[in-house]
Amino acid sequence: MRKFDYLFLKDSALPTSLVGTAIGLGRLAERMDLRISEHPEVFEELERNARFLSVKGSNAIEGIRTSDDRLSSLIDRTVEPSGHDEQEIAGYRDALAIIHGNRNRQIIDEKIILDLHRVMMSYTPEGGGRYKESDNLIIGIDAEGRKYVHFRPLSAEETPSAMEQLTLAYIDAEQSGVEPLLLIPCFILDFLSIHPFSDGNGRVSRLLTLLLLYRHGYDVGRYMSFEERIDNTKGRYYRCLSESSRDWHEGKNDYVPFITYYLGVLSDCYIGLDRCFATVEGKKATKNNRIEAVIMNSLVPISKREIMSALPDVSQRTVELCLHKMVSEGSVERIGGNRNARYRKKRQ
Repeated sequence: MRKFDYLFLKDSALPTSLVGTAIGLGRLAERMDLRISEHPEVFEELERNARFLSVKGSNAIEGIRTSDDRLSSLIDRTVEPSGHDEQEIAGYRDALAIIHGNRNRQIIDEKIILDLHRVMMSYTPEGGGRYKESDNLIIGIDAEGRKYVHFRPLSAEETPSAMEQLTLAYIDAEQSGVEPLLLIPCFILDFLSIHPFSDGNGRVSRLLTLLLLYRHGYDVGRYMSFEERIDNTKGRYYRCLSESSRDWHEGKNDYVPFITYYLGVLSDCYIGLDRCFATVEGKKATKNNRIEAVIMNSLVPISKREIMSALPDVSQRTVELCLHKMVSEGSVERIGGNRNARYRKKRQ
C-alpha cells in the first residue's frame, strides 16, 4: 500500500521560489489581521460575499448549479433545497459554516473528515460520513469525446488504512515543524488520490483546505473565495493535479506542480484583498473611497467589471454612481462607450 511521509518537505531541495512565496504569504497574513482590526465593517461584508462565492464556486467545479437568486436564498436559509443539485449545495453551505465557526483550530483527524462529508451529504438520499464500499475510478474525456481511465484511486479495501496513515503522517509533519503552506497541498493531493468517498471528494478537499489554512492563521479564504478562484482556473487545477499524481501509486510523484498551483491561488486571494483597500490607509474605508483608490492606482484604464471584481462586496449600482460622480467632477476620464468603457485618472 502507498506510504505517506511528509518529513521530506523539511529538508528537500524544493524550488526556492516556493519557499519564498510561503514566507511572503506569512507577512500578508499578518497585514490582513491588522486591517481586520481597522476596518471590521468592510470584512463583515467581504465575508458574506465570499461565503456566497465559495458555495457557488466549489459546487460549480463539479457541475452542481442553481440560479444566483436561489443560491442566495439557500445560504440565507429562507428556502428549502429543491432537487439533487440544491441538496448538494445546502450540504456544502452547512459544512462551510462549521469550518467558519471552528475558532479553536482543532487538529485534523479522520473523524473531522468523515463528519464534514456526513454534513455535506446530509440532504441527499445516499447520505455520507463513511468511506467508499466499492472501488471507484477517475474518468477523463479525450479531445474526441471518448472516456478513459484518467486515474485509478486506492481500492475500497485499502482506503480505511490509507486514511488513517494519511492523517497520522500529516500530524507527524505538523508537529515536526514542516512549513504548513507546503504541507497542506501535499496532504490534499494525497487525499484526492485516495479518493476515499463514493461522491464529494473534490468538495471535501476544498473544505479541508480551508480548515487547514485557518488552523495555521491563513484566514483569507473567509473573505476572498478560494473555491471561486479554483473554479476560474480549473483547467490549470486539473493539469497540476494530473502532473503531481503521476507515479503516485509507486510513491514517486512530484508534488511541486500542485504546491505551486495552490500557493498561486492563495497569493491571488491576498492580492485581491489588498486591492480592496488600495491606498485607503489613513482614510475611512468607505465604498466610494475604495472605488476611487482602485481607479487612481490602476496603471492602465480599468473597466467597470474589473472594478467590481476588485471590490466583490460593492454593488454594481454603487460603482456606477461613484464613476458618474468622478467623471462629472473631472478627477476621472472615461474612454470608449457602452460595454467597452474604461476609466482612468484624468491627465493634467
